[in-house]
Amino acid sequence: MPAHRPPRATRRSPAAPAAASDAAELRAPSAWLLMLEGRAPWEYAALLAALPWMKKLPQGDGHPVLVFPGLGANDLTTAPLRALLDSLGYATQPWQQGFNFGPRAGVLEQARAHLVDLHRRHHRKVSLVGWSLGGLYARELAKACPELTRCVVTLGTPFTGHPRATNAWRFFELVSGQTLADHHELLAQMRTPPPVPTTSIYSRTDGVVAWRCSVNEPSPLAENIEVQASHIGLGVSPVALYALADRLAQPQGQWAPFEPKGARRWFYKTTA
Repeated sequence: MPAHRPPRATRRSPAAPAAASDAAELRAPSAWLLMLEGRAPWEYAALLAALPWMKKLPQGDGHPVLVFPGLGANDLTTAPLRALLDSLGYATQPWQQGFNFGPRAGVLEQARAHLVDLHRRHHRKVSLVGWSLGGLYARELAKACPELTRCVVTLGTPFTGHPRATNAWRFFELVSGQTLADHHELLAQMRTPPPVPTTSIYSRTDGVVAWRCSVNEPSPLAENIEVQASHIGLGVSPVALYALADRLAQPQGQWAPFEPKGARRWFYKTTA
């Protein structure tokens, strides 16, 4: 198991996860927050403007990173994120399964085969990065193959609470041809974090997913990093991608929680 710092005294933060009894009461983000998703193009523009600075981030050690797109999205949407990680020295890989239309027969099995192949070819553990629904694949894959997984980082992934605490559940049912009731057991399973270093990057101004649905319970190997970004823009937000790069750059076996020190305090908040 990766080494880690002794856990700090647990303190209940305003951003702490909702209790199980409150999970069903979570509501989808307001219409106002949903409208604010229109800022995503500006977040992409900010990334383009920040690229010269972003290339000065900590360099990667060449280990493979498997990236999963969000609901209704494909590998094209994660291209900017992967291009940045490639420039930092990682061996990034798209999920290569077309559009993500939710859990379907063979999807997780193919993702597992991809993970095994990456580990075999690189002789290194693989980091798993998932945006929105893609983060669920990353988490479940890490649970199935912890011996092959270096860490998990999710961006706006709803792994707790009720799926209807999002503004995407109707779209999910439409494109997947399934109902939320079809995944009752899976929904309960998703709340448990993987047994590897796991980071959830989320935003309270997410207009698609209720932010409390993206917060891990306190754990020595699980953390939460709050940023200011839209849901659609989390995968291109310079602030979110800085946090992602920081997490991936940690030496294997020396994982430690993200510390918003110095100027970081202006852009990030963490929960115990």
